[in-house]
Amino acid sequence: MTRYYYDFHVHSCLSPCGDADNTPNNLAGMASLNGVGIMALTDHNTSRNCPAFFKAAKRYGVIPIAGMELTTAEDIHVVCLFETLEEALAFNDEIDTRRIRIKNREEIFGEQLIMDEEDNVIGREEDLLINATTITLDEAPVIVAKYRGICYPAHIDRPANGAIEILGEFPHYVGFHLAELHDRENKEAYISRYGLENLRLLFSSDAHYLDQLRDGEENDWIEIDDEPYSSSLVRQRLFEDLRSS
Repeated sequence: MTRYYYDFHVHSCLSPCGDADNTPNNLAGMASLNGVGIMALTDHNTSRNCPAFFKAAKRYGVIPIAGMELTTAEDIHVVCLFETLEEALAFNDEIDTRRIRIKNREEIFGEQLIMDEEDNVIGREEDLLINATTITLDEAPVIVAKYRGICYPAHIDRPANGAIEILGEFPHYVGFHLAELHDRENKEAYISRYGLENLRLLFSSDAHYLDQLRDGEENDWIEIDDEPYSSSLVRQRLFEDLRSS
């Protein structure tokens, strides 16, 4: 068994609030430097920088996860993770049909840059990515499951776009078995206050700047039987572990 420190919630320069230095290549390089063995790229309502991230991560020896931070119709953020890049991109295509199109104002929200693995800009997303989609919270797991993905509410201990702040309680009715906390010290209080005893709580950075990325020791870890080693096997075993929670 190998211990893998993880960060399942990271933004690139494609997210409107993500710093321009958060290129797929820089994120993979920082993961390697910080001892994070598995990192998920979860830009707001898009997975279009995941192909570059996968190529960069391979160069740095980091296991990449293709993901997205979906904004539901209720303005709740949901982390969506996929076992393969192809499934994440197919999910991305469906989300594109459910986005509310508002032109991005770069002077306010910043550029939304699509990159290659060498930090070259290969495109820009013209419509704002951070606003709500038409997908409701209870609809999200159904759509994610079509692409063999896993999803769960993001940063439930934060006021901005957190499920508890918006709903006043944790949405147990949806059937989530995972949830993300941003601050580890909130764990026991949130478990007792909102009845989270049966949930598996994950901790990730939600980094929008490189200096917000946590090192391995600051994040949780998962032990994975990775023999005979391959990145696809690690991803497969990781998703088996998360689904069995």
